[in-house]
Amino acid sequence: MRSRTGGLAAALALTLFAGLGVQAWPAQAAVPGAVVHFDLELGDLELGNSQQVIIVTARSWGSRTGTVTAYQVSAGGGWEPVLGPMRAMLGHSGLIRAAQRRQGTGKTPTGTFRIVSAFGRQPDPGTSMPYLRIDRDDAWTYHPKVPSTYNMLQTAPRSWRSYGGYVEHLWSYGVQYDYVAVMDYNLPGEPIRTGADGVRRTSKPADTARGGGIFLHASDGKVTAGCIAVPVGQMRAIMRWLDPAKDPRIVVRVDPAD
Repeated sequence: MRSRTGGLAAALALTLFAGLGVQAWPAQAAVPGAVVHFDLELGDLELGNSQQVIIVTARSWGSRTGTVTAYQVSAGGGWEPVLGPMRAMLGHSGLIRAAQRRQGTGKTPTGTFRIVSAFGRQPDPGTSMPYLRIDRDDAWTYHPKVPSTYNMLQTAPRSWRSYGGYVEHLWSYGVQYDYVAVMDYNLPGEPIRTGADGVRRTSKPADTARGGGIFLHASDGKVTAGCIAVPVGQMRAIMRWLDPAKDPRIVVRVDPAD
């Protein structure tokens, strides 16, 4: 299988997104590394040194849709919106705090997560994130009885029949997985090694009770099993904008006033 990292993307002018229905507003007072304050039960959200953040907001814990807006640190040091707001499809059972989420519940976890890599059925759209163009061999495994392979990408050409329903055959998801950004929700620890059978495994598994495969991905217009999904054109724009050098993060929150 192929895995590659795109070159560093050039700075994107706001006018680039006009054709995608994206709006921009004046910068808001903030600085890199500052705490961004939200009036939520979740409290203050620490963004560390991130210079790119995607805010996902739902109106209630039972919401199945929300709003996504992407922000970046401007030349003047403030946060400026650069993509959105855009409508997002969320988990079919609403949202729940990340630490309380359980596998198979169809809930979107709330909290702050790094965006660590990307993949998709389509060619690399020009992202700077590590990007894998998937094919029919690729899968995402999360069988709770096989913790060494829990919540990770697999590229071995095998059926995964023994995993039953605890595997996503990524190509089969169609437009949803045309473009995917991987969130660091419940990911396993390093090192991850590929065995002689082509299967990737770790000795530091994720929590097998909490589920996995939580992504920001393209939408097919339907609710998800816990992911966040936005229209495919806007997801493509997000992929082009993401820059690992800026430590991109995604904040999922509930705000009844939004």
